[in-house]
Amino acid sequence: MTLIALEEHVLPADLIDQVWPTAMGPEALSAKLADVDEQRLRAMDGAGIDMQVLSVTAPGSQQAPTEVAAELSRALNDRCADVIAAHPDRFNAFATLPTQDPGAAIVEAKRAITELGLCGVVINGHTQGRFLDAPEFDELLSAIEELDAPIYLHPTYPPQRVAEVYFSGLSEQTGRAVATAAWGWHAETGLHVLRLAAAGVFARHPDLQIVVGHMGENLPFSLMRADTVLGKADPGAPSVADVIREHVHITICGYTTTPPLLCALQVFGADRIMFSSDYPFGDPVEHSKFLAEAPISPADRDKIAYRNAQQLFRL
Repeated sequence: MTLIALEEHVLPADLIDQVWPTAMGPEALSAKLADVDEQRLRAMDGAGIDMQVLSVTAPGSQQAPTEVAAELSRALNDRCADVIAAHPDRFNAFATLPTQDPGAAIVEAKRAITELGLCGVVINGHTQGRFLDAPEFDELLSAIEELDAPIYLHPTYPPQRVAEVYFSGLSEQTGRAVATAAWGWHAETGLHVLRLAAAGVFARHPDLQIVVGHMGENLPFSLMRADTVLGKADPGAPSVADVIREHVHITICGYTTTPPLLCALQVFGADRIMFSSDYPFGDPVEHSKFLAEAPISPADRDKIAYRNAQQLFRL
């Protein structure tokens, strides 16, 4: 089974302090993020993964001071381009953008896609508390749309004021887990997509395509409920469910049980689901084994494994 894995993370060792101002994980994890050669290739081969599409781990350059964000983005994208040049049959990458400076983000998106050959862009959730439906991002979205570059909308850490209300009062370890991979990341990213649809962003950008991970960031289970309630709130507005299913793709990243996959297939369809293992945070062998054994048709398995990614990202 051919496998193309999206949302596979990287972070150059000498730039870790600029992306992660404080220690975010064990040293072994940082080493895996930095490695783009033998160790990573062995992990890919062990899971049967033919290609990884790399993305700098959250928050990327988006929480860096504005005055250094563009330079940091360029450095990160140049490093990804070097990896692709060394192993063109095994890697591609999403461009990191300095979204806190939308004008600089437009320049870097164009450079990364047209000059470096990266296959899309990654945007890590909110930018210092602002979602992509804010007016200052409209020209950036137009530029990404014109480049025909999908956006991988990845979670990021909650703003401090959100964290204090929703995740305080727990032990530090438990609060951090609930704020991120246990719940908060998925709820916020699903909300971000819902805002884009409800605010008319996709109507203004009809060719824009968004990818989210984690089996759709809670959207498959909750989309029709949101559609019903929003339809009552604004009876003349387009169906947000229809809009999202026209503009949004999902990956299985981090989800290796059958019920969420079957829900996603029923709501989004096999043409809009792709493979991911969230390396090195996720286990690539576990993800590839899950897809190989999932109770789905061979045609749907091939679409999820690689065909959809090939078509969307022109790999």
